[in-house]
Amino acid sequence: MTIESIAFSKRIRAHALRMVQRTNSSHIGSGLSMADIISVLYAKVMQVRPQEPDWAGRDRFLLSKGHAAAMLYAALHESGFFPQDWLERYCEFGSPLAGHVTHCKVPGVEASSGSLGHGLGLACGMALAGKVDKASWRVFVVLSDGECDEGSIWEAAMFAPFHKLGNLTAIVDYNKIQSFGTVAEVLDLEPFADKWRAFGWQVTEVDGHDHAALEAALATRDFNGPPHLILAHTVKGKGVSFMENKLMWHYKSPSPEQLAEALKEVEAG
Repeated sequence: MTIESIAFSKRIRAHALRMVQRTNSSHIGSGLSMADIISVLYAKVMQVRPQEPDWAGRDRFLLSKGHAAAMLYAALHESGFFPQDWLERYCEFGSPLAGHVTHCKVPGVEASSGSLGHGLGLACGMALAGKVDKASWRVFVVLSDGECDEGSIWEAAMFAPFHKLGNLTAIVDYNKIQSFGTVAEVLDLEPFADKWRAFGWQVTEVDGHDHAALEAALATRDFNGPPHLILAHTVKGKGVSFMENKLMWHYKSPSPEQLAEALKEVEAG
């Protein structure tokens, strides 16, 4: 059943909205678009031990779009990696939870991220190490669509099939809006899925807000097959009507009144 992950997604959306509003920070639209992906990963798919974050058998997760840190931190809290009062110090001086994902003293975070285009290469390295060690764990990485403008993404996209990294799953949060406009306007990625297939990836296209479809796609594992690319079609700002498909919410922080309305919509959704 997907009810557990749906409830999880509501909680992390609410946490992230409060975190961003409290500190007048950015990137809530980017976090909301991937909330369902993150929820299915942590509530349904990944093997982790929050009380033993460095467990050798854990699945590895990387958020390449590290600017959406608030949503990942919310998911780590909800999974039991650290207490809620950490979220209340998000982006404050001296807090372990920086505005872009950091692994320093943050249990559950494998690597710092936010300099776009690096996450897939890191994930390839981890997956290759796992393959060499004949390990049973998997590597998951979430990319933004805008960072797929970076040449480093396509270098890694060549590397993974060549080394037959069947233990690697990459998910593109394809919300079709990047920092300065729509993806189609800035640098059109289409035919996007065909490009990944041409590089040798197994590609699955899903509605990135359909928990059952996400769970089915993410549960696929064939360590002897090619790497898996999930092209998740999402909506920037998903779950808050006045934020959906609005470029401004890549940068803006909600007012107290907007936060109250957003929380109502998230709970009702």
